[in-house]
Amino acid sequence: MTNSRVFFVSLFLSAASAFAGTITFEAQPSATPEEETSRDLFCYETTYTFRSDFKESKLGHVDSLYDDFSYDHRFLITGKWYFRAGVEYERYDFGGTDNGLPDHLQAAMAHVAVEYVYKDYAGAGIEIDPGFYFQDNVRGDAFDFPWKVFATMPLKKDKIFGVIGFGGALYQHPIAAPGGGIIWLISDKLRLQGIFPRPALVYQPNDDWDLRITGELNYTSFRTDDVLTTERKLQLHNAVVQYSENRAGAQVAYSGFKPFKIIVGAGVTIAREFDFFRANQKKRVDPAPYVRIAMEAKF
Repeated sequence: MTNSRVFFVSLFLSAASAFAGTITFEAQPSATPEEETSRDLFCYETTYTFRSDFKESKLGHVDSLYDDFSYDHRFLITGKWYFRAGVEYERYDFGGTDNGLPDHLQAAMAHVAVEYVYKDYAGAGIEIDPGFYFQDNVRGDAFDFPWKVFATMPLKKDKIFGVIGFGGALYQHPIAAPGGGIIWLISDKLRLQGIFPRPALVYQPNDDWDLRITGELNYTSFRTDDVLTTERKLQLHNAVVQYSENRAGAQVAYSGFKPFKIIVGAGVTIAREFDFFRANQKKRVDPAPYVRIAMEAKF
């Protein structure tokens, strides 16, 4: 991933959720888990970005569909420390001009993590996501193991928190990078989550509704097969592509159907990019609107 944005993808998948309540860092002596800690975590998302043109005219246009499914289970270690294990499958599908770029990219991975959980949110931890990140063929060189470590620290009691950490992966560019962010509890109903890759301004009028203005930086690297495009300068075999979709928009979430949360969102995918960084080739796509439907469950 380019510059410090690489880290945002690998580091903050867990840290972005560490936004509620007073997060303390010390381990607790009790071996009994708090009743509020969910053991099973489920998430499904589908996001469609409408058609727009490549900046290189020979490549035509493209639309994209993103689907992601994940399930994790927490096992108590001691006090507020948990071991979390799970699985995830994500996939991008591309339509539009037949230009030789991949028509889909996909990943199947495991989650292995140790976390400090306070009020059902991970305030600190370390995670490894070993799996295969590929186009069509699952091969040994499609295996990668993105990793992340992070910690949340109070900067102003019950008000402002800082998140620091480090993360990386074998096929990232650069291979590792630092990052950080802040969480500001402005009031009981309003908070700023300045945590990448999904910074947001959140308004929560009650326990059932969650309204937010949000941004997203989504970067993942995949091993491709044959990439033989309509541009002669981009003819590759078995190459690594770092694909990204960066968005800004708004979403509404409803949690009245416990334990499920239903999420609907829309906005603009500001940038889409196929980055073959080892070959010094980037193919960018113009902005386009997107729509999202997602469901989460904790129980």
